[in-house]
Amino acid sequence: MVIAIYGRAVSPENLKYVQRVVDKLVIKQCRLTVYQPFYELLKDQVEFPSHVLLFEDYTGIIGKVDFFFSIGGDGTILDALTMVRDSGIPIMGINIGRLGFLSSISKDEILPSVDKVLAGDYQLDSRSLIRLKHPGGLFGELDYALNELTITRKDTTSLIVLHVYIDDMFLNSYWADGLIIATPTGSTAYSLSSGGPILTPGSENFVITPIAPHNLTVRPVVIPDKSKIKIIVEGREDQFLVSLDSRRAIIDSNLELIAEKTEFKVNMVQMKGKSFFMTIREKLKWGLDARN
Repeated sequence: MVIAIYGRAVSPENLKYVQRVVDKLVIKQCRLTVYQPFYELLKDQVEFPSHVLLFEDYTGIIGKVDFFFSIGGDGTILDALTMVRDSGIPIMGINIGRLGFLSSISKDEILPSVDKVLAGDYQLDSRSLIRLKHPGGLFGELDYALNELTITRKDTTSLIVLHVYIDDMFLNSYWADGLIIATPTGSTAYSLSSGGPILTPGSENFVITPIAPHNLTVRPVVIPDKSKIKIIVEGREDQFLVSLDSRRAIIDSNLELIAEKTEFKVNMVQMKGKSFFMTIREKLKWGLDARN
């Protein structure tokens, strides 16, 4: 079995967890291929097998690996998406970061979870994505996001106006700092902190969440993810920011943006016995109020 290992930075106190993953996979006689910048960062601190392979981008893993281990936090998994793309390779998120909604395997679960994955004792959680369909080429081949599409002001403190259409039907003109269009996965990220609802991963919806709207009666709206979303932005400035997860680009005023669901999904490894509801209870500390 071939396992790809991906990560960014690792704090000194977390190096031992990377070593545990490597040692376990070596004991299980797996072949390892490691993201080259991650390997260069850790090669003097983590003992890798002498026959370890390296990859630099998605071409080094597509059709060549069985699992993709993301070691870090949720931001690392969002970056991992640029490697896995539409290949369907299952991503196993090992959380050595902070909150970890996506990288749900905690430090003390690493070794038993690796054993279960290698034994086939796991399930796949397929997550939908959103694509910025127009203007084409703005983000190159990486024109999709796992969490959200966000439009915000760039060099001004003034409100911007976002005219939104759903399947060519006018929804609203938002006077706000910006707008978030989140997938169910992204509903627990930026959208949640902006007052949006939590969507279950299989709900087949998007949520449109305004950022600091001037009209206090404006609230997030949940729509079917089969919808075509059109957005036209206006404001005092000539340019605005568009983000797909952590990737950003600049657009001109009055440019028409069109977003739709992608035709493919991302497969996340989920341990049996765990669920989305269990994750949000643990991560959001539900039920820990002293009154309960």
